[in-house]
Amino acid sequence: MFDMVPFNRSSLPTKRGDYFSHFLDNFFDEDFFAPLSQFGSSFRADLKETTEAYQIEADLPGIKKDAIALKYADSYLTISAKREDTVETNEDNYVRRERKFGQFQRSFFIDNVDEDKISAEFNDGVLLITLPKKDPSLHEPHQIPIK
Repeated sequence: MFDMVPFNRSSLPTKRGDYFSHFLDNFFDEDFFAPLSQFGSSFRADLKETTEAYQIEADLPGIKKDAIALKYADSYLTISAKREDTVETNEDNYVRRERKFGQFQRSFFIDNVDEDKISAEFNDGVLLITLPKKDPSLHEPHQIPIK
């Protein structure tokens, strides 16, 4: 729920004459700081439940398979990823060298999982994790009588 915000800071009303805050917001939103804010503190993930399993599809573009770690413990699935890039350009006496580093982690509470049958695939920057259910009948909806 913490990743879901229906608005961004720039759409909030500002006080009249608050030029300094507007200047700072524009300064820190410029491309100079883009490598720091590209992924933010998280990554996008879709969760799906079927009768047999749960599926998580996480977008991790530009991250290598070896830099991803998955851990399932105490009914929490934790996805961790590290990204490290170095770009160097030498043109017309201009030298540009940038290093980008980011570490991302997200946890999901998912119970009733058969831990021995969890599987994961990573293709084209998309991580697909399948978590089979121990007992599929536990999560079937049922009518509750009202007395």
